[in-house]
Amino acid sequence: MKMTRRGLLGTGSGAVAAAMFGKPAVAAAEFDFKLGVDTPETHPLTIRLVEAAKAVAEQSAGRVNITVFSNSQLGGDPEMLSQVRAGGIELMAAPSLTLSILVPLSGLPSIGFAFQSYDQVWAAMDGGVGETVREAIGKTGLMPMKKVWDNGFRQITSSSSRQLGSVDDLKGFKIRVPVTALLTSLFSGLGALPSSISYSELYSALQTHIVEGQENPLAQVSTGKLYEVQKYCALSNHCWSGYWIIGNRRAMASLPPDLLEIINAAFDAAAVMERADLVEMDRSLQAELTEKGMTFNKPDPVQFRATLVKAGFYTQWQKTYGADAWAALEKYTGKLT
Repeated sequence: MKMTRRGLLGTGSGAVAAAMFGKPAVAAAEFDFKLGVDTPETHPLTIRLVEAAKAVAEQSAGRVNITVFSNSQLGGDPEMLSQVRAGGIELMAAPSLTLSILVPLSGLPSIGFAFQSYDQVWAAMDGGVGETVREAIGKTGLMPMKKVWDNGFRQITSSSSRQLGSVDDLKGFKIRVPVTALLTSLFSGLGALPSSISYSELYSALQTHIVEGQENPLAQVSTGKLYEVQKYCALSNHCWSGYWIIGNRRAMASLPPDLLEIINAAFDAAAVMERADLVEMDRSLQAELTEKGMTFNKPDPVQFRATLVKAGFYTQWQKTYGADAWAALEKYTGKLT
């Protein structure tokens, strides 16, 4: 199914409710799983998760029911991660950067200014880098699906008090980052003052000026209505991030092989479609956000990377991730240190 721009943003509460199905076969499901995600109902990620859940119900003849809970209904990302580990929820679409709290290697693909294009990203994530991260996730007792979903290249937004065009503009800048050491390190290396705040609390933090700005892909700037509390957007492409669909090992192990195969196939197929959705969405978002009052600029990434080299950012994370994992990344990005 090809998602149009209207389809991407026009699907509301009915999309998530569709995951409930309301059919007798679902009520009698042998396996009733909850899947938590932080994105709003209108985000392509949520829409495709709901479609995958529906496909699983249909292909399993109602034996498996997966209910998608969007917009952090089951808690913030760190809380949902704890729940899926404990078995309180069976599945989670985990942001790769949040997952790095538990699985440090999940942050490897988000090294600052590493990837220059989606061609590099998908070659790495469907290849050696993805294999490295999946293996690390599996060692924690969680079961990751094969395909990583797209969250997009991340951009920096700021309030009306400051437009960001250079490294100097970031000095002393109070910016919200996910609860992860990697982006805290990145923005500290650039001279900013990063604060770790859950996505569910981000709008309020910007509205009340607890922080001056934030960094996220344009899709989340739009679906989270961050343009209402942010004036400027610097198209920095400072890192790429994704979402891993992870399952509680005990819950996933309880599934017969045929049902596990149905779930994996449905969600991996949906991941490929969601990747295309994000590209399509990004093509029109800058114009739409401009109409809503945002002003865009495109900083030169060379100065940012040079500052990070000087700050020892790459050397620090090469030691953290280890020589083998770093070599796997540089196979796709070229030399970083």
